Amino acid sequence: MKIHHLLLAILITAIWGINFSVIKLGLTTIDPFILAGIRFTLCALPALFFIPKPDVSWRYIISYGLVFGIGLWGLVNLGIKTGLSAGIASLLLQFSAFFTILSGSRIFREKLTQYQIAGIVIASAGLLSIVFITDGSVTLSGMALVLVGAIAWSIANIINKKSATRQIFAFLVWSSAFAPVPLFLLDYLVNGTSGYTSLFTQVDSRALLSILFQVYPNTLFGYWVWNSLLKQYPVSTVAPLSLLVPVFGILGSVAIFGESLSPVKILAVLLIVTGLAVGLYGRRIRDVLFTRSHNLQR
Repeated sequence: MKIHHLLLAILITAIWGINFSVIKLGLTTIDPFILAGIRFTLCALPALFFIPKPDVSWRYIISYGLVFGIGLWGLVNLGIKTGLSAGIASLLLQFSAFFTILSGSRIFREKLTQYQIAGIVIASAGLLSIVFITDGSVTLSGMALVLVGAIAWSIANIINKKSATRQIFAFLVWSSAFAPVPLFLLDYLVNGTSGYTSLFTQVDSRALLSILFQVYPNTLFGYWVWNSLLKQYPVSTVAPLSLLVPVFGILGSVAIFGESLSPVKILAVLLIVTGLAVGLYGRRIRDVLFTRSHNLQR
């Protein structure tokens, strides 16, 4: 990968990681479902009028929008609102990779490899260690909500794979149009009109920054660049860089909110990231190490 493309990919993972802290900033004055609803409204409009509909069935576009918008980001926002730190949220959401693997093994009858099983076990140990964090950055309800969000992300991945679309950006824009109305209705059902009243009376510059960051750098720019890189380079070259997302997520929370890095938290990060690396890229890592060892012996 060319150096400027590598730096661009790292920039996107940094944006995606810091986004969790940016969401937390927005949640200080905006309800979780309303924040997600505004985000996806601006993701769809006005881009919807300039980008042709992707050549896939409406059922994939609608179902992806509902699952990705409500099941994933609606619940992640709600989880962070309960008191879960942005850093821990970014870490827990990476379990979507394992949920996707497990779903694929059932739906597409893809056999689990020894590396995937080992990765799930290692990452699960990291998940268990999060329960023992006592610095106030973890809530059980927040953990549960974000893990359900991770399951929703895995379902969204399955929908995306089933659609077989090559127009990823158009698919994202058009599917975003189906998330806002249900999100706005959910907030009304849960909180009545209070969320909308405070939206116009308490919204501040931090909330506006949060919304703009989530829509443009994080979603539209981030997905456009990432998918452009996937078109230029093998998935095996680009995809491993996504392991940096929870790292930047933790660092962003430390920088913005002063989140402490206790030994238990560092252990959880190491176990989950290692589990992801083993589960997703274990065979490739083994081959690289084997080849290097063989070359040194020659």
